[in-house]
Amino acid sequence: MRLGTWNLAGRWSDDHREFLEGLECDVLLLTEVSDRAELPGMTGHVTKAQIAWRRHWAGIWSRHPLTRLADPHGATAMAEIRGLRFCSSILPWRSCGSREPWVGSSTAERTINAVDAIAKAGPDVWGGDWNHALDGREYAGSKAGRTHLLKVLAELGLSAATTDAPHQTEGLLSIDHIAVPTGWSARVEHHSALLSEGRLSDHDAYVLGFVTPLKSI
Repeated sequence: MRLGTWNLAGRWSDDHREFLEGLECDVLLLTEVSDRAELPGMTGHVTKAQIAWRRHWAGIWSRHPLTRLADPHGATAMAEIRGLRFCSSILPWRSCGSREPWVGSSTAERTINAVDAIAKAGPDVWGGDWNHALDGREYAGSKAGRTHLLKVLAELGLSAATTDAPHQTEGLLSIDHIAVPTGWSARVEHHSALLSEGRLSDHDAYVLGFVTPLKSI
């Protein structure tokens, strides 16, 4: 099984489709998803709310049969795939403000509120653009938000395999993550979405390739 996450920055083209197909993922946890996004051989599900015109907050694409579930938070899509609950989320960033779906007067409060709402849904696999590095310098989110997120992941029995994955900016760690049940063993791949004309997105993609067999998928 291969799980991937990528922030599409609301863009879509044949190059985006080809890049995603090249990742050869069974499940994709995508964020800032254009309403034009379509992947042959995969079923998609996106958030009801949009971050901008024709751009959904998050979505999930799967090669396996997918059951659409209600959004546990306005910026999170959720679906059941082969008995597991998958969530794809955008979490608050420093300049996101207090407009919907965010609740709170600070980045930390908004992050805590969003994380708690998602945790109540009991995700088995959770990924997306979390806007928080999980170690080292915190440049997009908040230290208090990170601390709470890590605490909730532990309570859910999840760990982020992408904690040490590099950001596209040298010296920083990724803010895009995939958390899976503790005990799952995965190899992390970092894919830069580069073309001769420039970047397909302002985020890189991350893929987990599992090195131990998982009977549940």
